[in-house]
Amino acid sequence: MFTGLAYAMGPAPQGGGQAGGIMGFLPLILIFVIFFFLIIRPQQKKAKEHKLMLENIKKGDKVITSGGIYGLVEEVRPESVTLKIAENVKVKFGKGYIAGLRESEDE
Repeated sequence: MFTGLAYAMGPAPQGGGQAGGIMGFLPLILIFVIFFFLIIRPQQKKAKEHKLMLENIKKGDKVITSGGIYGLVEEVRPESVTLKIAENVKVKFGKGYIAGLRESEDE
C-alpha cells in the first residue's frame, strides 16, 4: 500500500557559523524595538502621568471618573476620594477610578 522510496534530508549546511544565527534573530529584535517605542513606552509614560495626577489631587479640584461622572473633590484619603456630584450628594470613589482633572468651563 505505502511502498515507495522515502528520502531523508541530510544535516543543515554549515556555512556562515555564528553570523547565520544572529541574522536569524535580527527580524525578531527589530520587531521588539518597534513595539517598545510605539506601544510600550507611550503606555508607561501615560501611566506615570496618571499616577502623578492622582497623587496631586486636592480638595476643590474638578474631576471626571472613568464611569463619566463629573464631580468636585470634597475629601482626599490615601485610597479613596469623596466627590460632590450634586447638591447634598456625595459619593466615595477609589482613587484609581478618577480618569482626570477637568477644565473649569466643563459643567
